[in-house]
Amino acid sequence: MIIEQIYTGCLAQGAYYIESDGEAAIIDPLREVQPYIEKAERRNAKIKYVFETHFHADFVSGHQDLSSKTGAPIVFGPTGMKMGFDAIIAEDGQEFPLGKAKFKVIHTPGHTMESTCFLLINEEGKEEALFTGDTLFIGDVGRPDLAQKVIKDLTQDKLAAHLYDSLRNKIMPLADDIIVYPAHGAGSACGKNMSKETTDTLGNQKKTNYALQEMTKEEFIKEVTTGLTPPPSYFPQNVMMNIQGYDSIDEVLTRGINPLSPAAFEAAANETGAVILDTRDAQVFAKGFIPNSINIGIDGSFAVWVGALVPDLKQEILIVAEDGREEEVVTRLARVGYDHAIGFLKGGFDSWKNDNREVDNIHSISTAELASLMEKDENINILDVRKNSEFLSEHVLGAENAPLDYINDSMTKVNKDKTYYVHCAGGYRSMIFASILKARGFDNLIDIKGGFAAIKDADEIKVSDYVCPTTLL
Repeated sequence: MIIEQIYTGCLAQGAYYIESDGEAAIIDPLREVQPYIEKAERRNAKIKYVFETHFHADFVSGHQDLSSKTGAPIVFGPTGMKMGFDAIIAEDGQEFPLGKAKFKVIHTPGHTMESTCFLLINEEGKEEALFTGDTLFIGDVGRPDLAQKVIKDLTQDKLAAHLYDSLRNKIMPLADDIIVYPAHGAGSACGKNMSKETTDTLGNQKKTNYALQEMTKEEFIKEVTTGLTPPPSYFPQNVMMNIQGYDSIDEVLTRGINPLSPAAFEAAANETGAVILDTRDAQVFAKGFIPNSINIGIDGSFAVWVGALVPDLKQEILIVAEDGREEEVVTRLARVGYDHAIGFLKGGFDSWKNDNREVDNIHSISTAELASLMEKDENINILDVRKNSEFLSEHVLGAENAPLDYINDSMTKVNKDKTYYVHCAGGYRSMIFASILKARGFDNLIDIKGGFAAIKDADEIKVSDYVCPTTLL
């Protein structure tokens, strides 16, 4: 028997490949499904099921494409939602044979009402692994406020009460040596304080996970709802794509991988109102970019930040990327439902520059330069664009928090006539922030290279005492 976690760091997401006696199941696949198909083919196995633990909010699942390409049925837990594709709606306790093993459906409402765990009973008949989706994470549980965006009669307190019952009545009675395989790890917005570990024994989680400790339902509701912040705006849209269906990933790639000359790229930008998304490294971008373009680097939490900052999934997007990475960009956009990339700049930014077209830039300074400036003027404006929880934990004395997560609110803190020095944790988010404001006419933002990490390492700038954060949202 094979159990393989296929972890995608930029989404902090775990998909799973399980195989027994020539039959395979895929749990919570990503949008690009070919790697799962190729894995099964290499092993001479047939994909028999596509299991979905719930209607995902933070990414578009590959369930529909994978089912279409392999003939494997999509299996959800109990739900009354009408879907835009064929699926098996399993009953609580129903079993699905896989080779010499089998899966048992455990309905665990709470994160969402259809949330379901899949218990793997191995070839010897032993309960071996529990694929928990967003019901139980390592060190945390799924936040109970997302489904209320889809089903109006629900509240986060009602969902949290369901989650309390699901954990105590369905999960905690299971054997301690069962391995927990969740859908997410640290960095996902589906929980508020997840561990960096991506698997654990259920017994250890019973000892260490705050949500599994002895407490009343009322205490649990307060505990899991404290520290929540509004979810990214794309979450409800992703849920509806996962319920109603979507374009094939093949169509999305064909549409997006469309090379455009500088002239054609500029014409497309002018004619369509497309967002110009520059995916190069932040400091490379700062030295020169197409005016009004936005920098969200591909080597980071790219899809998550696109989702947080581009409100319309149907927004047309023009891509500037490193040569050879265009397909990767289109694929990662599609993972969170941005299916309307319409082309990329052939030859990258160099082709634009070599065509003698207009170029813009953003000034960056080192922490040593910042320290020198602060020594001369202790009242300079420093913007910390990290999450509020990060800022409260530790920050530069005198800095103002303007979280990138809520950039429209944060913009109101910026005066176009003043100069601001902008930083995040390491330089990735601050360049996103500066590029967006630059495109909106804010010309006096200066980036601090290396962010707060570099500020601390330099030891020349005073920071507040460290306070352990209670939430990572």
